[in-house]
Amino acid sequence: MRNFLANVRYLAIIFALALAVHGILRWLLYVTLPYEFAADVTLATKITAFVRGVWFDSVICSYITVLPLTVFCVMSIVGLGQRWMFVFARVWFGFFLGLSFFISAANIPYFCYFFQNINSSIFLWFGYAGTTAGMVVGESSYWAPLAYALAAIALLVWVLVRLPRPQSGWHRQGLVERLGVTLASVVLIGLCFLGIRGRLGYNPIKVSQAYYCNDPFLNQLGINPTFNLLTSYLDDQRKENRRLALMADDEAVRNVQQLLGREGLADVSPIARRRTPLAEIDTALANIPLRSIDLSGRNVVIVLMESMSAALMQSLDGSRTLTPFLDSLWHESVAFRNMYSAGNHTNHGMYATLYSWPAIMFRNLMKGSVIPRYSGLPTVLHDNGYHNFFFMTHESQYDNMNGFFRTNGFDEIYAQEDYPADKVVNSFGVQDDFLYGYAVRKLSDYVAAQGDSAAAHPFFSVLLSISNHPPYVIPKDFPRRSAADDEAIVEYADWSLRQLFDEARRQPWFDNTVFVLLGDHGKLMKNPECELPNSYNHIPLIIYGTGIEPYESAAFALQEDVAPTLLSMLRLSYTQNSFGIDLTSEERDCVFYTGDKIVACRDSSRLFLYNPSEQAEFRYAIGPNNSLERISSANEDARFDYLRNYVFSMLQCAETLVGERKTMDH
Repeated sequence: MRNFLANVRYLAIIFALALAVHGILRWLLYVTLPYEFAADVTLATKITAFVRGVWFDSVICSYITVLPLTVFCVMSIVGLGQRWMFVFARVWFGFFLGLSFFISAANIPYFCYFFQNINSSIFLWFGYAGTTAGMVVGESSYWAPLAYALAAIALLVWVLVRLPRPQSGWHRQGLVERLGVTLASVVLIGLCFLGIRGRLGYNPIKVSQAYYCNDPFLNQLGINPTFNLLTSYLDDQRKENRRLALMADDEAVRNVQQLLGREGLADVSPIARRRTPLAEIDTALANIPLRSIDLSGRNVVIVLMESMSAALMQSLDGSRTLTPFLDSLWHESVAFRNMYSAGNHTNHGMYATLYSWPAIMFRNLMKGSVIPRYSGLPTVLHDNGYHNFFFMTHESQYDNMNGFFRTNGFDEIYAQEDYPADKVVNSFGVQDDFLYGYAVRKLSDYVAAQGDSAAAHPFFSVLLSISNHPPYVIPKDFPRRSAADDEAIVEYADWSLRQLFDEARRQPWFDNTVFVLLGDHGKLMKNPECELPNSYNHIPLIIYGTGIEPYESAAFALQEDVAPTLLSMLRLSYTQNSFGIDLTSEERDCVFYTGDKIVACRDSSRLFLYNPSEQAEFRYAIGPNNSLERISSANEDARFDYLRNYVFSMLQCAETLVGERKTMDH
């Protein structure tokens, strides 16, 4: 029995160490995130998050401990204590606890950027190991969490090496002693499996057990990152979660037809329609600013601005002057105050803006061994004689961009492979100002090569910026005003846009070009006010061109609406098979969008959020300045039912049509 107790004490020390390290890493996340709690959040409420954290940490520790415990117990029952047991324990704990510590440390920058715990979406980055490694090494804000991980693993290894192991060898036991060891072993192994299950209830522990208050940060703080990563991966592998199951497919399609006013085209899809521009502006509509904009024959340049949240612009939600050029352009353009991104990743922004399909949570719908085909802005313009360019800062294979865009309407793609090696500053390639200057030169070369026929062969170009994304690289000679890098990089991104316009104005094609600027998605700003902060999806949309009268629209708009609106202004006929609306003649009474694990729908007074994996919904009333007040889900409000039905229908219909490959215009 003495050796058995020594073995148990050996495992208990390691278990306690693991809980302590996970707790310290949770505290480091707590002090690292620049978060201001509401006035009514008490110290006891905060402590509860750490208590629940011990609960979730014990689940992971139990997973890791159960096999060594079982081996030690079996060997104790038969009276053996072999040296290999402790060698095995050191290797086992060193690897799995070390991995768990690393995930918890990596969760700190991940949470600070996405305001959610690390989840299975990170596996999308594994295909870009070099880029990901460059991002981690190149961004100084990631060095501290990396140091935490190395320190935690070093401490673990030191303890495993220094911790005295019990005596090994054969130990003769009497019947009573053997029965006692057996009974104790059964109890301990049973407790370990109970620890894995996490609770005595009908279902094992789930992430929803961490939610206990109205503060979205504290509700997530208690979740062990390894637990979240593991469960999100397992959820993704379950048959029912391989695609959204928010409602019946046929019901969703019928709802979308009604909500968008579509009858469908039998040879295309149930939401397709023919679009024919007005030959003349109806005199009754002549006073409508958007309806009267005629961009026929113009070149089109779309600038997708990395992480450009509305909260960064003083003209929208921002409180500081970080974007003086964008703010000045805002007042000279057609500008949309209530514009929302489809998701919170760059691939979502490209996919929605160019092809008018919604993001489906964290999934990248541009990827696949068999490249999916879509009709959209690039294909319609290409069919109407446009020559299409795509300029990106990084490698062309990133997010399958090269294959996807070349398959879906683009003629030329320029990426890191095309730029001088000395201009590549980090794992995401070149900086914004170089990209913009390079693009202007290429577009000018194209126009010059067309000669007198340039007007008959306009160009369409997309410029995808990156500088406002970690790792931040701010040129040493840039006259920054802000001390913080995450603010100075916004100043630099804005300065780069000014250089783009200054250079473009010197080109002969400038006056015949319309510029469309919008965020690919937003970023976490200020204090997160709910489970999916508004700053992640609220973005600017600016349409600028010579002769376009300035106008600010307060109408709701989505990235999906950019293509049909532009095509209407360009006066082009086409078959639309997508979810966008023409903002020159249609209106939205609400907008819908997603995060990695959350779907959202909002109007002017209500916000509905839903987590499909947890089947948890969150309701908020929207007050002045986008302030939110949590409303009980038991509260009967028909408007919330409408918002739920709207977002469920849109996403389920998109899921259905993508699955059936009804994404083309023929």
